[in-house]
Amino acid sequence: MATKLEITLTRSLIGTKPAQRKTVEALGLRKMHQTVEHQDNAAIRGMVGKVAHLVTTKEI
Repeated sequence: MATKLEITLTRSLIGTKPAQRKTVEALGLRKMHQTVEHQDNAAIRGMVGKVAHLVTTKEI
């Protein structure tokens, strides 16, 4: 298991459900193609799973 995840917002939030918007905001993503790094843990993996169709992830 990787120690960090690199998460990039690749799809627009237009037309998404409010809960998905809040999840993306909680991940620290605000703009398209913005990338953030988070520790690889169950909480972050769960958040990414909820918005997997909007983001791309890379283990680093």
